[in-house]
Amino acid sequence: MTDFAHDAITLTGARENNLKDVTLRIPKGRLTVFTGVSGSGKSSVVFDTIAVESQRQLNETYPWFVRNRLPKFERPHADGLEDLTPAIVVDQRQVGGHSRSTVGTMTDVYSVIRVLFSRHGTPSAGPATAYSFNDPSGMCPECDGLGRTVRPDWDRILDPGRSLADGAVRFPPFAAGTWQGQAYTNSADLDPHKPVGRFTAAEREFLMRGRPGSKVTVSGTGGTGGTWTTEYEGLAVRFERLYLKRDLSAMSQKTRDLVRAFLVEGPCPDCRGARLNAAALATRINGRSIADCTRMQVTDLITVLKEIDDPVAGPIAGAAVAALERIEAIGLGYLSLDRETATLSGGEGQRLKTVRHLGSSLTGMTYIFDEPSVGLHPRDVGRLGDLLLRLRDKGNTVLVVEHDPDVIALADHVVDMGPGAGAGGGTVVFEGTPEQLAVSGTLTGRCLRTRTAVKDEVREPTGELWVKGADRHNLRDVTVRFPAGVLTAVTGVAGSGKSTLAGEFTAAHDEAVVVDQSSIGISGRSTPATYLGIMDTVRKIFARETGAEAGFFSFNSAGACGTCEGRGIIYTDLAFMDPVTTTCHVCEGRRFKEEVLRLTVKGSSIADVLEMTAEQALGFFDDTGVRRRLRALRDVGLTYLTLGQPLSTLSGGERQRIKLATRLHRTGAVYVLDEPTTGLHMADVEGLVALLDRLVDSGNTVVVVEHNLDVIARADWVIDLGPDGGRDGGEIVFEGTPRQLLDAQGSFTGEHLRRAVRHRP
Repeated sequence: MTDFAHDAITLTGARENNLKDVTLRIPKGRLTVFTGVSGSGKSSVVFDTIAVESQRQLNETYPWFVRNRLPKFERPHADGLEDLTPAIVVDQRQVGGHSRSTVGTMTDVYSVIRVLFSRHGTPSAGPATAYSFNDPSGMCPECDGLGRTVRPDWDRILDPGRSLADGAVRFPPFAAGTWQGQAYTNSADLDPHKPVGRFTAAEREFLMRGRPGSKVTVSGTGGTGGTWTTEYEGLAVRFERLYLKRDLSAMSQKTRDLVRAFLVEGPCPDCRGARLNAAALATRINGRSIADCTRMQVTDLITVLKEIDDPVAGPIAGAAVAALERIEAIGLGYLSLDRETATLSGGEGQRLKTVRHLGSSLTGMTYIFDEPSVGLHPRDVGRLGDLLLRLRDKGNTVLVVEHDPDVIALADHVVDMGPGAGAGGGTVVFEGTPEQLAVSGTLTGRCLRTRTAVKDEVREPTGELWVKGADRHNLRDVTVRFPAGVLTAVTGVAGSGKSTLAGEFTAAHDEAVVVDQSSIGISGRSTPATYLGIMDTVRKIFARETGAEAGFFSFNSAGACGTCEGRGIIYTDLAFMDPVTTTCHVCEGRRFKEEVLRLTVKGSSIADVLEMTAEQALGFFDDTGVRRRLRALRDVGLTYLTLGQPLSTLSGGERQRIKLATRLHRTGAVYVLDEPTTGLHMADVEGLVALLDRLVDSGNTVVVVEHNLDVIARADWVIDLGPDGGRDGGEIVFEGTPRQLLDAQGSFTGEHLRRAVRHRP
């Protein structure tokens, strides 16, 4: 490792977002963890300042022609940044991806497998592109390489026990009495009074597909009058033309919802979900097709590929094995290459993004990670730590924004930001080793010294909610009881089936309020006021009190500053040079016209209100609805946010909590929360648990899918899945109270809870 004293990234006078002239020396070749409460400025230092400046300066080394096509980075607000190294950012954004993105394509392993089959498989379908389901030469022609098709649900559309005149067609636009439905009730080739279930094969074929030259007479409806003769169009042909071969997004929401209710999605009947055409699927290596290989768990595929010893194919298989072994080493050996990335959990996606860099031989880089432990079970956090240390030991600098105590304990150097959040943060409150942090007086230090306390007295259930015979994905005919009126934690290692079980629970109880990990909609114009849905009411209050129109108090409408168009800033694109953002000189960043700012309520303009924190706004507004939603922000610990702060400036933990705030305050409801501690500091977790307790005490049932041991220890009931991930998971390994979990054998969650109760790292 590099020398600590003489080789460091030097940051001076950083003022990005809420930073207050932050000055730091970050040792190179070391693992440095940035921690602190949500909104304290960690991300502003690491991502908005160090990462941006590193990438901006790297882009400056390219010719103008290339720079004009690269992402533009504005120079961060800092007095100086010296001795930077090229930065590679692994952010917290979910992998997501469209339906063509799989584990194999994301990790590039599938590309190697394609080359292997094109060179070594028999009979060969052609070059590697002949096995790429994203290429016309390889994709299944029926499903276009998606592996599934959307088809009309004829069992729902047609009632076989009814005749056409009696309403056999249940799809409203084609029902009897509509002008389109007359095509079937008026056809001379069909008996409108005969149940369609008794149609002959020829009659059924005519109903669905028609035949050339067939005519039918229909009359206008709804007072239009008149009759006309038109070409008969079969029921299936008409449905496909109007609704399957057109872009549904161009239709009204009402029409889209109606059509989707009569569609069914399933595996493609031609490729049976394999995505490839017949020629590609016919190729074999040792009796296995490429689809057989991509369906295997990574651990099994490694064994299969190691059997290949051909002098040409061997090196190709070896390259695939090396990449697959890196995936196995981070605990994802249960995944298959055909798994869609959109179905991955946050923890799985984060580790796959990390593993891409392990095969690199580059050194002297700066790797920047945004809360890589998100979505990870405590057992898997240890594997993540090994990855970070391996990157460091290659001669790289590793910067991690993190709250997890186990990751903090691995650090060579820790920077604690605070002391509070928002305007109360933005300063460095501690620098040193993890051991020094644990005895410091900062909020993080105090949290590290706090032992996990297991709840002794649990609530009595008020009823039972069941999931019976769940067998989706890797669940093994799971039947489990969820006690009503209590806080239940669903736990287990990655891939054990937690999210699948929660999905089955939600499907069985459609009244449940679901708060998942999906990102909130973010734009430069979205604010806490707009996201909470109070801005319309605020505008109406100003309109009522001042006599002006409500649109006058919107920076997206009539009241917007004409110079900056309501943005408050002016963005100047300088082509291949760095862009420049300046505060609007007309409205001085307040977004509104001067005549709007002169109109006040209780002495405050609309811009003054948007500059208020949620706590200040609670004292300003009398409206019941506005106050209720502002109290929701207080319940999730976000009273320091201003109503007009752009959502794009919020941290991951703040976005998670503001989303939770919009779902609160329903009594007698069932809440399902997927990893609500995502992005939260240890102190924020305490506030979240208190919020969950209040929800339960108000008469609600709360189910959380969670890895955080402090949440699990405070639950009333725990359902632990496992024993491992993938095909080795999908079973209930424990049901009971947190106290009983301490004595459970064969549970990784129980093992780590016992460690947490004994001591905190």
